[in-house]
Amino acid sequence: MNLKSYIPILNWLPSYKKAYFKGDLIAGLTVGVMLIPQGMAYAMLAGLPPIYGMYASIIPLILYAIFGTSRQLAVGPVAMVSLLVAAGVGAIAAQGTEQYIVLAILLALMVGLIQLLMGVFKLGFLVNFLSHPVISGFTSAAALIIGFSQLKHLLGFDIPRSNHIHEIIGNAITNISVTNIPTLLIGVFAIAMILIVKKIKFPVPGPLLAVVFGVLVVWGFGLYENGVKIVGDVPQGLPAFSFPGFDFENMKALLPIALTISFIGFMESIAVAKAIQKKHNNYKVEPNQELIGLGIANIGGALFQAFPTTGGFSRTAVNDQNGAKTGLASIISAALIVLTLLFLTPLFYYLPKAILASVIMVAVVGLIDIREAKYLWKSDRSDFWMLAATFIGTLVLGIEEGILIGVVLSMGVLIYRTTTPHIAILGKIPGKPDYRNIKRFDDLEQREEVLIVRFDARLYFANVNFFKDSIERETQKRGDVLKLVVLDADSINHIDSSGLHGLQELIASLKSQNIQFYIAGLKGPVRDIIYRSGLSSAIGEDRIFFRIQHAIDYFYKKENPDYKKYALQTDETKIVNQ
Repeated sequence: MNLKSYIPILNWLPSYKKAYFKGDLIAGLTVGVMLIPQGMAYAMLAGLPPIYGMYASIIPLILYAIFGTSRQLAVGPVAMVSLLVAAGVGAIAAQGTEQYIVLAILLALMVGLIQLLMGVFKLGFLVNFLSHPVISGFTSAAALIIGFSQLKHLLGFDIPRSNHIHEIIGNAITNISVTNIPTLLIGVFAIAMILIVKKIKFPVPGPLLAVVFGVLVVWGFGLYENGVKIVGDVPQGLPAFSFPGFDFENMKALLPIALTISFIGFMESIAVAKAIQKKHNNYKVEPNQELIGLGIANIGGALFQAFPTTGGFSRTAVNDQNGAKTGLASIISAALIVLTLLFLTPLFYYLPKAILASVIMVAVVGLIDIREAKYLWKSDRSDFWMLAATFIGTLVLGIEEGILIGVVLSMGVLIYRTTTPHIAILGKIPGKPDYRNIKRFDDLEQREEVLIVRFDARLYFANVNFFKDSIERETQKRGDVLKLVVLDADSINHIDSSGLHGLQELIASLKSQNIQFYIAGLKGPVRDIIYRSGLSSAIGEDRIFFRIQHAIDYFYKKENPDYKKYALQTDETKIVNQ
């Protein structure tokens, strides 16, 4: 067993260079500074006290640095996962209760176990069943829900929690008259500050400046006495080790959201990890090991009071831009959070919740993918409508329902495209022994007594009936004049037993109609299957050809000895198997 493949830190730590340390130190400190306000904000988004965002920014970072394959990925709380936590746990327990916190931590353990098992059994490919348009539609809708869910903190009055955007907006408009003006001004100013700092690329992170601004303004002007809601007491000290209690009823209720977070979290993480890895040529991101790394990070985090975490887009980009070379940068970020918990938590007492809301709102704007929708509208309308359906479904029906719609759509489109692959009727290019799709090329030669079909997929149980029905429809169109069907098998990569039976039935059906069946362009592995199964005898070994033109020449030579005057006299059209 190669230990380095399971513990990737053993790949980079022994060969660590002194030159790497400056970049890792700067990146680690920068991301750690970002994590303080972001972690608190995302914990609040998840329905948890802000301190739990700090707890989720220690152990997961360290464990991922040890077991993850990306050297720049910044693991921790993220907006999407936090929203999913709120949606899933909120359906079982009321936010702010002890039971809610216990379930959120149990959820992290379940997510970690699912991801770990998926990695161990090499099931990373399962995420491919969620298509990119579906993920884009869901993410964009969820970003809007996340943003509007923070209106209550920005406006300074309570709005009932909801995953339906129209309900949030309706409640906000109804109660707009009781808006706390100081709270609104603080939030709007913080949003502007974060955006400006980002645009001018100021060396200090915008969220941190917003936190400092908010604390000073509220403390200096005593705004907490004027209705500005603040974080209040933030527990000092490190999270205690505790094993989440196993309650099978709760685990059963949490399983759907645990599976969802496992998939969505992994997809978000692997997408950004691969994007960053393209800039570096000294390591490779391994999807199944990434699942193991994220799984262990979530399991370890759950043992120290963390809610589910994954790799984040913005922090990873900052980590890379500031020179992170190895996972040591994440360990440094975690160390900074530890120091903050030990010595600096009293400084956050006057932090207004409007500041944390502004951090979330700015962060989720980047999740709204308008560019992808425009691209799909131009390039693939079916994928665009899949994106639109997921987007609208998530907005109207809710987060969990939107995910379900996305999964069903992804699977439905996959099944439809697999069971109804492309089939082309071919015609001959004049003066050449080549054949092309008659729907894509003009002036192709066709003979009414010959039908040439190309099947662009593997032939197996899911599409064999479509294959037979399509050819039978074409034969019926030609009527009694049809004498030959040629299957161009150049695009068929595999045939299973159902495909073999289907071919045999088709050959028998054509034979009963006095129509001959030839096959051309078989790939080696498929030709082996044809011969091993004995289907070559049913077809006739003299009717299996390398090229379509060979088949056509052979047919007409048999039908008409004078065929030479029609055939192209080139080496390309020498009759095969005659």
